[in-house]
Amino acid sequence: MKFHIITIFPESFVSFLESSIIWRANNAGLFEVELYKLNSFSTKKFGQVDDKAYGMHGQVLRPEPLAEWIEHIFKKVWKKIPVIFMSPSWELLVQKKVEEMSQEMQESIILCGHYEGIDQRIIDIYVDYEISIGEYVLSGWEIAAQVFIDALVRHIPDVLWNPESLEEESFSKKLGRQKEYPVYTRPATFHWLTVPLVLRSGNHAEIEIWKHSHLR
Repeated sequence: MKFHIITIFPESFVSFLESSIIWRANNAGLFEVELYKLNSFSTKKFGQVDDKAYGMHGQVLRPEPLAEWIEHIFKKVWKKIPVIFMSPSWELLVQKKVEEMSQEMQESIILCGHYEGIDQRIIDIYVDYEISIGEYVLSGWEIAAQVFIDALVRHIPDVLWNPESLEEESFSKKLGRQKEYPVYTRPATFHWLTVPLVLRSGNHAEIEIWKHSHLR
């Protein structure tokens, strides 16, 4: 799986790519990220890539540098690949969609907007998927792109130490897309709270009944 990310701030991905499960998976070559600084294709003074929006307040990313980078990537990989725009105002990313896209999408371009977003003509011409991580607005959508990548990457074989954990977690198909049951670890008693006795019983049938009765 490979992600081509077009952003004003490629440096914002450094700590994300160098941490925890994402770092191990990237280091092992299980997925790849290539970063492209949007300003590199700017023809404006100081590498400016935004301009005033028509008919409204705020700044919008200009279409020319975005189109230049998208076409550059198409030529680089010798084909057109899906283009994803991280947007707060479109399809909400849910676990079922994550599972589907992790199977279907082996290589893609992610556009990280800024300010008031990107020129609508880029969406009309190039974008295949608009993905939202929630009904709220961020200052920059690099964080949203990282959430999207993290959600997909953990479904790549060998990324997680225990792949079975994918089958039984919040919003998984096995749990009927419901939130996961409460989980506990040692010590058995912490302050005044004790781990439910059934979970310490070793009776797997009873444990399964308890888990499904405590889905949230």
